[in-house]
Amino acid sequence: MSGHGDPIRMTSSKSGPLTGVAEVPGDKSISHRALILGALSIGETKITGLLEGEDVLDTAKAMRAFGAQVTQHGPGEWTVHGVGVGGFAEPEQVIDCGNSGTGVRLIMGCMASSPITATFTGDGSLRKRPMGRVTDPIALFGAQSYGREGGRLPMTIVGAVDPVPVTYHTPMASAQVKSAVLLAGLNAPGETVVIETTPTRDHTERMLRGFGADVRVETVAEGHKITLKGQPELSGQVVAVPRDPSSAAFPVCAALITPGSDIMVPGVSQNPTRNGLFVTLQEMGGKIEFLNEREEGGEPVADLRVRYSELVGIEVPPKRSASMIDEYPVLSVVAAFATGKTVMKGVHELRVKESDRIDAMARGLEANGVTIEEDEDTLIVHGMGAGGVPGGGTAATHLDHRIAMSFMVLGMNSVAAVSVDDGTPIATSFPIFEGLMAGLGASITRG
Repeated sequence: MSGHGDPIRMTSSKSGPLTGVAEVPGDKSISHRALILGALSIGETKITGLLEGEDVLDTAKAMRAFGAQVTQHGPGEWTVHGVGVGGFAEPEQVIDCGNSGTGVRLIMGCMASSPITATFTGDGSLRKRPMGRVTDPIALFGAQSYGREGGRLPMTIVGAVDPVPVTYHTPMASAQVKSAVLLAGLNAPGETVVIETTPTRDHTERMLRGFGADVRVETVAEGHKITLKGQPELSGQVVAVPRDPSSAAFPVCAALITPGSDIMVPGVSQNPTRNGLFVTLQEMGGKIEFLNEREEGGEPVADLRVRYSELVGIEVPPKRSASMIDEYPVLSVVAAFATGKTVMKGVHELRVKESDRIDAMARGLEANGVTIEEDEDTLIVHGMGAGGVPGGGTAATHLDHRIAMSFMVLGMNSVAAVSVDDGTPIATSFPIFEGLMAGLGASITRG
């Protein structure tokens, strides 16, 4: 069974100016998809810049279990020799996806339209997360699912013997759900259609096209319509993974709230379905420059220059939530140092992430002297101004990497140090976080 081992307490203390270059890891979402689509292709896929966090490494292990040859050649350099669409072998062992909701949901979609059976599990956090949002649509293809009460892991998926194409309206804004349906549609005849009211991150559509699939995207009365022509022959590709905007969020936000800071964060993805945080931070008065804008691996990227800023609270438009859903925890930290209140609405998806992130951030901020308000779909942070956060508290991370890193950022300009009960989950997405932040001048200690 997956787990993080013994908890490690981490503490962040007030630091001097953050300076230097923050080379954050490769994008987690794209890393997952590069491995998966490489496994579903014919020939060799070469990947550079792959994130080597635990979540992605678990997906690499899963692709091996389904029959693909997945090999690491050096830091971030991997190759995948795929088995083709419909070529997955039945795994001999339980597939352990660790902490990764993206990994397990996308892989369930991949196998749902093949006549094989697989059982999935994960760590304590993943086993609490709802899988019905994926098992419901893959049932339309003909797959069957058997899990714990409430549609939770461990879960066995019996793939469809004779899959049929589907048209599916996503009931929530979720790139994971959309992607699982599209991946299931790869091995179904005809056209599979996904319609989403709110557009979500589009890495799957972009990468499917890059590997040779016929994917059409259009705006219709119901919203955003994606049509996939089934049973293509995907061909191995060269994939350069851009740097992860969700990881870049932490040094960016730390620099904005730490007086005197001036850092560079190179090569960060600027995919318009992922850049909501940077737009929001600029609206709050954040000094963020986008330099050397270019395209790498089919994704727009830029080098970010970030300087300390005096920030003001704003109301974040609910329609922006899909483009920054993973960044609300660290945004709530930035909001604590702003003047006035920051209102974040339309964030109910945070309730079903690695933890209930609204509750986790609310309780942790309260423990450090920040006033908050919350309901099922809203988080409001009453800013205390630059240097006005008392700190001195300990936040529970609930096995959630983004909660842990967000409170490490909080401590960098709080009056007193801020601790988390367990920093080990950070390794799932940002294994070099401590070293990178220390290199910029942050003070983070263990124990």
